[in-house]
Amino acid sequence: MEIKEFKYTGRIGQTFIYLLKLFRIFIFRNDWKVLPMAAVIAGLVSMVVGKGIFQTMEGTLQGTFALSCVCIWNGFFNSIQVICRERDVVKREHRAGLHMTSYVFAHLIFQILLSAAQTGITIGICKMAGVKFLSAGLMLNSPRGFMIELAITLFLITLSADALALMISSIVHTTTTAMTVMPFMLIVQLVFAGYFSIPASLSEITDLMISKWGTQGLCALGHYNDLPAVLIWNRMKDAGTVKIGGGTSLSDVMGVVESMGMRDRVLQELGKASQNAAYVSTPENLLFCWIHLLTFTAVFTFITVVFMEFIDRDRR
Repeated sequence: MEIKEFKYTGRIGQTFIYLLKLFRIFIFRNDWKVLPMAAVIAGLVSMVVGKGIFQTMEGTLQGTFALSCVCIWNGFFNSIQVICRERDVVKREHRAGLHMTSYVFAHLIFQILLSAAQTGITIGICKMAGVKFLSAGLMLNSPRGFMIELAITLFLITLSADALALMISSIVHTTTTAMTVMPFMLIVQLVFAGYFSIPASLSEITDLMISKWGTQGLCALGHYNDLPAVLIWNRMKDAGTVKIGGGTSLSDVMGVVESMGMRDRVLQELGKASQNAAYVSTPENLLFCWIHLLTFTAVFTFITVVFMEFIDRDRR
């Protein structure tokens, strides 16, 4: 009797098989809940910081930092459990001929689609909440160009965070451990985003943070250095009863400035004194941030493949 040689499905075929499996899991295991969750988080952030973003220096820094955090949270929550929850199944299938590159790239393709959907939801919610977008992008000189560049930036932040969570999911062995690690990683991203003052000895750590390059890219896109600074003015208003000589109060002086129509000029000059070289609004700076985020995604994906290739040696 003739014995036919069994042929395994190739890497491309396995990738699409697992991609279809991920779509089934997304529907039947209720993983689709990450989409309405992204809408809720974007809505909360828009209500808190939406009015000042892209309008003032302080509002833009707070808003872009918050949007970066939203994207990182979405990315982490998307994939922090996806590998470790089926680790035993994957180990058996690997012994039966599963290519780990196919498995990981199926996850990556799925997360790309999911990140794109979350980006669209986030921008849509921001628009519904009344966030005022700019009239031109840095590379594309049109309102639509700004929206495209904003979408690309938010998408790359989400995807790189997604890839980081996927890497963690390939390293840990239980969903409990994964969910324990996730808040710690999120705190690290927040602390070293460059938003808070940190010791000079730790400043280089920020270069390894998704949050830093996400916030920097969004600030550059939002023309941070060209915006007025209102924080000092508002603080001076709060202290308006302070006498500065001859019975004249600080509030009186500010009233004169406003009556002369000089308030906007003062705010603009305050903004010039608060400029940050990292947030310069040039296409090169924005592209530089995109390259960093893409590099993070590639490195995290590569590490995920390496750990998955050695899954058979895991005896824990």
